[in-house]
Amino acid sequence: RPHRTELYEDPPSGCWPIVYSPDYNITFMGLEKLHPFDAGKWGKVINFLKEEKLIADDLIVQAREATDEDLLVVHTRRYLNKLKWSFVVATITEIPPVAFLPNFVVQRKVLKPLRTQTGGTIMAGKLAVDRGWAINVGGGFHHCSSDKGGGFCAYADITLAIKFLFERVQGVSKATIIDLDAHQGNGHERDFMDDPRVYIMDAYNRYIYPGDGFAKRAIKRKVELEWGTEDTEYLQKVHTHVEGALNEFKPDIVVYNAGTDILDGDPLGGLAISPQGIVKRDEVVFKAARSRRIPILMVTSGGYQKRTARIIADSIVNLHSLGLLDRDRAACAVGSCSVDQMVRDSAKDFSSLSLQ
Repeated sequence: RPHRTELYEDPPSGCWPIVYSPDYNITFMGLEKLHPFDAGKWGKVINFLKEEKLIADDLIVQAREATDEDLLVVHTRRYLNKLKWSFVVATITEIPPVAFLPNFVVQRKVLKPLRTQTGGTIMAGKLAVDRGWAINVGGGFHHCSSDKGGGFCAYADITLAIKFLFERVQGVSKATIIDLDAHQGNGHERDFMDDPRVYIMDAYNRYIYPGDGFAKRAIKRKVELEWGTEDTEYLQKVHTHVEGALNEFKPDIVVYNAGTDILDGDPLGGLAISPQGIVKRDEVVFKAARSRRIPILMVTSGGYQKRTARIIADSIVNLHSLGLLDRDRAACAVGSCSVDQMVRDSAKDFSSLSLQ
């Protein structure tokens, strides 16, 4: 029987289904600067959205930290025990000096932010089903599986969000993962290897980390990209394969891993997509899901440049301006407006759907 979790308590109905906590950000003694990841990018996204007057603190859903009991829905006890060794966490996060810190510091300063982002993804899964869409401003740790972390990913938040929905939310029995981070999402692929309920589409640079040949067997739609792929080719492939994926398999939820490490100049991604290309990509995915009335959960995943936070914020503003993120309709799902309103909203949605 599923345990009771605070992660599934309903937030105030006036909130946007945007999940965040200041605890997401990793800051201690400058060590975070030793990894190319901008370890404060999540807070910067929120600040840009506040400047745009899209959100305010009391309108965001506050993420809660996933507990051990939550994590054990997917992770093995053996794996969680391994994280009590600082050198293991140093290897996973790719910040070598972490190995020399006492583990209580590592738990508080490195793993707690990642556990809070993981809690945020689990919360956003239920919000997406309730409201039609949700965004966790963090998460997307797609290299972590039930018993192994890596590539800055210590907890399998995508697997957890889907397993929570399968076990606890009636009517959710099939999921599609659309993974558009520059790297192959080998963590969720290993976790769902033989699970017919989960359809995985993954578009990634074929030459970079993790190159996990075993995990590739779980991918139903594999889009392997060349070094330096640019906007036109990329967007055409994303559009074709997202549409194809959603026509081939009708899920109850789409989990969209929206990594921004596809950005031109990213030291780890090796692709050459412009900021406008990233905004357009997110639009393509949201239009495909929302036009089919499939709830969509977006997580922000990889993205290793200082300008990344601004692009994520611009994308969210763009989705809102196109009517793809709608707080009024979000409230409909929880019973506060009429069927007429929903019909009017859906007509508005369909009229804005043509792909430019």
